Amino acid sequence: MRLFRLAKIVRVGLTFGLDRLIVEHDPDCRLAWPLGLVNRLLFWRDLSASRAVRLRRALEALGPIFVKFGQVLSTRRDLLPADLADELALLQDRVPPYPADQAIAEIEASFGQPLAAIFDSFEREPVASASVAQVHFATLRAEHGSREVAVKVLRPGIAPVIAHDIALLDTFAGLLERFWSDGKRLKPREVVAEFAKHLGDELDLMREASNCSQLRRNFTHSTLLLVPEVHWDYCTHSVMTMERMHGLPMGQIERMRAAGIDLKALSRAGVEVFFTQVFRDGFFHADMHPGNILVSDDPATFNRYIALDFGIVGTLTETDKNYLAINFLAFFQRDYKRVAEAHIESGWAPKDTRVDELESAVRAVCEPIFDRPLKEISFGKVLLRLFQTSRRFNVEIQPQLVLLQKTLLNIEGLGRQLDPDLDLWQTAKPFLERWMHEQAGWRGLLNHVKREGPQWATLLPQLPRLAHQALTQANARETAAEEIARLREAATRNRQLALSAILLAALALLVAALPLF
Repeated sequence: MRLFRLAKIVRVGLTFGLDRLIVEHDPDCRLAWPLGLVNRLLFWRDLSASRAVRLRRALEALGPIFVKFGQVLSTRRDLLPADLADELALLQDRVPPYPADQAIAEIEASFGQPLAAIFDSFEREPVASASVAQVHFATLRAEHGSREVAVKVLRPGIAPVIAHDIALLDTFAGLLERFWSDGKRLKPREVVAEFAKHLGDELDLMREASNCSQLRRNFTHSTLLLVPEVHWDYCTHSVMTMERMHGLPMGQIERMRAAGIDLKALSRAGVEVFFTQVFRDGFFHADMHPGNILVSDDPATFNRYIALDFGIVGTLTETDKNYLAINFLAFFQRDYKRVAEAHIESGWAPKDTRVDELESAVRAVCEPIFDRPLKEISFGKVLLRLFQTSRRFNVEIQPQLVLLQKTLLNIEGLGRQLDPDLDLWQTAKPFLERWMHEQAGWRGLLNHVKREGPQWATLLPQLPRLAHQALTQANARETAAEEIARLREAATRNRQLALSAILLAALALLVAALPLF
């Protein structure tokens, strides 16, 4: 099956002329001649569309894994030519929809009743069509509250397609580990497994609904972010019904300016929302491309973000959060020695790594980008140099942080669109300093006491009994140790007596034999 899937990838790539992209990018490469021969043999191809359109269509034809790859690329305008970035941006909410009749059939099968018994109105034309599902606007019937809702329905037959793509990616990852010198250090198979786990979560809309509900609860009183309410009575594994949100699409900058949206304030708020999710909650929206974000133009919630699509979220442990905070703060303070020490302490770098050498390498990468706006920073070059540094020092890729790295790229891309002059470092530094103070200061101690208080209240009455058990066990262990020591002494004495008896017997035999000579 994987060979068939690989053959399809090659066929689609050739059909849409992606080989031409390679030649155009580097006409002197070693593949230029064979690809040129392919181009002459496949003279029947229709390559009249632009290279950007052909790339987008190829990714759509290859399926959801490749669509998501295109979504990530669309936010990296510092890495892509403008025409490719603009076209790939269409993948964010304009993937070709499937027929509305199939969506309606799935809804009716899920709830066991006709569509008209649930909704007063249902828009057959989807408002958004993504790689694994599409969304229709509807209005619940009066007996259900007459609420405006958005109904998300999975694409039919999507699960086996994703399974095949993941299997192919796993094969590629295995080849990387086997034939590439950096393969084992980068842990590509673990990365693919992490990606597969989150894609599996995305195929379960009940899980997505719970993610949405958790994020809404985390930001209940926020003045920066709005999250839709989930209508649990109308959610199944393949259908999710939530509050309809009204706002301006994130990618439409001119419309936001015309509506009076403060883009600079919005860009700063985006940084705070991200760091709040990561460090306060350890629970963050991990698919923050422009197609999943609106900006409210309602007077009551003006200039707030609206989050959509909660299929992929990331989680961090307390250990992950602490090490990340230490690294971020040290980075913002230009304390590269602390960055190096944190990498070694966390096990990300080998224990025998010299701190001064790693410190010097990190300084060489990071120092040139400080005090400069985003528009003057090539994060592509920075990431490349960081990758070279990590390879030099055998720094291991952390699979649990892959989603965080992806989200950081999304945040950087959004910030670049809203305010190229945003000073990312100065915006994030106060938040992290405040968070660290709350973790390590008196407030952190009080919060810890509040969290652990119920457990302490349960354990305190048991302390006398537990102490008695511990002492009894300690006495038993001491008694056993003394008995073992006595047995060892006895065994030693017995061995000495036996040895003495053997020596005496040997001496007696020797004395008895003397007259014979």
